[in-house]
Amino acid sequence: MGKSQYPNEPNLKAVNGAASLYYNGTGDTVNQQMKKSDVPVKPPQVQEAFEETPLLIAIVTYIGYGLLVLFGYLRELRTYYGLEKAHQSNESSRNESFVPLYQSFESFYTRNMYRRIRDCWNRPICSVPGATLTLVDRRSDDFGWTFENTGTTTEALNLGSYNYLGFAENHGPCATAAQNAIRESGIGVASTRLEAGSSKLQSDCEELLAEFLKVESTITFGMGFATNALNMPLLGGKGTLLISDALNHASLVLGARLASATIKVFKHNNMEDLEKILCNSIINGQPKSHRPWKKIIIIVEGVYSMEGSIVKLPEIIALKKKYKAYLYLDEAHSIGALGSSGRGVVEYYGCDPQDVDVLMGTFTKSFGAAGGYLAGTKKFISYIRNYSHTSAYASAVSAPVLQQIYSSLSIIMGRDGTQDGRKRIAQLASNARYFRQKLKENGFIIYGNDDSPVVPLLLFMPAKTAAFGREMLKRGVATVVVGFPATPIIESRARFCISAAHTPEMIDQALDTIIEVGELLKIRYSSIPYKASTASPSLE
Repeated sequence: MGKSQYPNEPNLKAVNGAASLYYNGTGDTVNQQMKKSDVPVKPPQVQEAFEETPLLIAIVTYIGYGLLVLFGYLRELRTYYGLEKAHQSNESSRNESFVPLYQSFESFYTRNMYRRIRDCWNRPICSVPGATLTLVDRRSDDFGWTFENTGTTTEALNLGSYNYLGFAENHGPCATAAQNAIRESGIGVASTRLEAGSSKLQSDCEELLAEFLKVESTITFGMGFATNALNMPLLGGKGTLLISDALNHASLVLGARLASATIKVFKHNNMEDLEKILCNSIINGQPKSHRPWKKIIIIVEGVYSMEGSIVKLPEIIALKKKYKAYLYLDEAHSIGALGSSGRGVVEYYGCDPQDVDVLMGTFTKSFGAAGGYLAGTKKFISYIRNYSHTSAYASAVSAPVLQQIYSSLSIIMGRDGTQDGRKRIAQLASNARYFRQKLKENGFIIYGNDDSPVVPLLLFMPAKTAAFGREMLKRGVATVVVGFPATPIIESRARFCISAAHTPEMIDQALDTIIEVGELLKIRYSSIPYKASTASPSLE
């Protein structure tokens, strides 16, 4: 594998053999089921919804952005000649010999368009991000640079938080345990993990997490983004090839760029393109020298947070074994949210966790806490523990956060002696499928997998993107709208995050509101007649 820039670096050991088969809804793989019965078990009906942008809508969207750019430059011209106040952050008393901190051209889009579309986000939450939430009403006269509180609040149904299993609560067993942890251990550690910040509670969390994931060892960190961005450089040095999905999260992109490795990108969830890149990379070797790669690492996510799609894990495992590559799987949005017992996309397909060389996830979604983790072999985790910048320089995770993780994980695993965890997982799956089906039946273009709790609704035009968020909030439903550059320029959308905390009445209320606003804004763009499955999901 060649020498690494880091001492004692373990080689990520690929597991030989055929890829595990699909998840059948019982928690067992097909191979295990075949031992119990001679009747074959069908793989899950994994359906990815994707409808091309209608040509007329695409043209109108481009025209809309063109007009925004034109009027943006006109406003910039008025500002330059003092006819209009500059609604932007400016450097004061800067020595002219220094390079400007803010580049006017680079921030043009942000100043004139992005901040106007995002104005519906600038309302702080003053409650728990549960099934409902309370928003502080604020007013801005300079497009989001400064704010003035109006002294009022808005109660709204929450369709924007990653509270998949409903653990973001200020009451109940998790909240009580976190309060007790504060009394016993305080609110902060005031040290790094490698100095005086390592605690028994953190070790207990990691042991329980390893048992939950069915791996040898895990390590936890205080920030999910940093878990990817600051640990990936440990995996790849010179002579390493990182093959990344085109729609991977920014933390994965940043981590790959920080590594001294070569990066190649394959089309989203496209196995043919991935295999082509793998094959060509092995044949041609490293650039210039054409020597064999020391390591090839495939980087994917379980559930893609902007598309709502689910990774084709069995096929990727088969490819990584065929070409002797390694696999890095980010389960930030899938852990807790997929699988019959919440073990994520690995369990969803019935795959063997040992077939994934690096399992990554976060506690900010399904667990209602903060931070992230890496999981794998003991040797690999020991190496990360000793050489990771997040262990060496970042403060260790605080006691209340660890207790929230431990308590919610215990409930998911049934360690509390109840079926609450299983009920939450089942309710989330039922809510997500029902919500998606009803939106499709009403003519909206919806992206993603039928089982994904992330539900993108395509809006396309910049004006309608902003209007959708405002009109929804007027009717008591808080949503997140996303536009360029976070999405392709003609694929602006609303992104709904479904939770187990949503009751059937809440789901129906949200659907009625979306349909009403959809009719108002004329955003029912789908031209494909929806055909309900024979087993239509129901919340009854």
